[in-house]
Amino acid sequence: MTQQTDVPGTGLAGPAISGPDSTALLTDHYELTMLAAALRSGAAGRRAVFEVFARHLPHGRRYGVVAGTGRLLDALERFRFGPAELAFLRESQVADEATLRYLTDFRFTGDIWGYAEGDCYFPGSPILVVDGTFAEAVVLETLALSILNHDCAIASAASRMVTAAAGRPLIEMGSRRTHELAAVASARAAYIAGFASTSNLRAGRDYGVPTTGTSAHAFTLVHDREREAFATQLAVLGTGTTLLVDTFDVASAVRTAVELAGPGLGAVRIDSGDLPVVARQVRALLDDLGAGATRIVLTGDLDEHSIAALAAAPVDGYGVGTALVTGSGAPTAALVYKLVARSLGEGRNAELLPVAKHSVGKPSRGGRKWAVREFNDAGVAVTERVTLSPPASHPSGRPLLRLLVRAGESVGREPLAQARERHRRMLGELPLHARAMSRGYPALPTLFEGNGSDPG
Repeated sequence: MTQQTDVPGTGLAGPAISGPDSTALLTDHYELTMLAAALRSGAAGRRAVFEVFARHLPHGRRYGVVAGTGRLLDALERFRFGPAELAFLRESQVADEATLRYLTDFRFTGDIWGYAEGDCYFPGSPILVVDGTFAEAVVLETLALSILNHDCAIASAASRMVTAAAGRPLIEMGSRRTHELAAVASARAAYIAGFASTSNLRAGRDYGVPTTGTSAHAFTLVHDREREAFATQLAVLGTGTTLLVDTFDVASAVRTAVELAGPGLGAVRIDSGDLPVVARQVRALLDDLGAGATRIVLTGDLDEHSIAALAAAPVDGYGVGTALVTGSGAPTAALVYKLVARSLGEGRNAELLPVAKHSVGKPSRGGRKWAVREFNDAGVAVTERVTLSPPASHPSGRPLLRLLVRAGESVGREPLAQARERHRRMLGELPLHARAMSRGYPALPTLFEGNGSDPG
């Protein structure tokens, strides 16, 4: 649902995004009650800086992976309160008339900086910095956190799985184990972290993630004989397809598969049993049957630890579902969105004062942050340094924050393939122990320079 409305500050008419296309109601009630009160007090127009960061990584993890930035930029462009949204807020008495008038023309006009998608982060890393008026920035909290907490968690788990697979391709196949739209976001995040493909067609359409898939056990069971099911699949998909061989007897199925397809059979998939043992048996049988080039793909409740345990098995690829889309035990990245600086007056250039909360167990550091990753002479990352002023250029350090939104306009979009390649490079810069599957401390220490404090 759309209607024409004036775009503030341009003198042009543009569509007011409303209904299912709007992201404005993907937020919490209290964002708008804070907005209403700030409009009343006069604080709404104060310049404010919010930062997204994690106080800690999931237990034992060595690094996190930034993902979801591109989705956030898309969602920000559709963060508009059209007629449907305003009618709901009025009828449900969430917002008063002054707030509704403000939201009618809402556009984020500030700046957003962030770590690039695919980069790694550590405790305290300011992976997103939102600089605008308090009114503009506060209402973005839930939207930013819901996207980044999910996508960073999935990408972080996926990265560990890719490391464990040691070059063997991984298929994301968790669509049936999570919310239908979370499945699409999961496929995107996993691809950034190095997964080769996904089973999810929407991810293929929306983001260009390669898709793949053949058949489930139901396809075999609906036919009178396994031989008939295999023959039909081969006739439709060709000999390069992957045949699922564990519906009944694995050895018998492998023999039938090679008999029907010949030595050019693409792959067989095993979804159950003692996977290392079965994989070795199937590899030996395939070789005996002259199908030495036929690949073996394993699926069935795999995670990074079981994948690592299969390192010595004759396996050519993996499919991962539940563990991936649930973050392998860490379904959220524990990111928070905190006010770290604000002005006494209004205006984009108003001087900022650091603010920080001192809650027990949940403190924050005041002041708008900048971050640099520092390297030793061998090019290995050694430190994540966070400062209260833009870093000076230095050959042994790389600034981590890049401009994503300038004066309300997205300037930080990039192809998904670029984020994927970046993650490969960034992971290669970390010390070797960062890729260990065992529990440990963050791979890099986060060092903070300067102390932001509340002006009282």
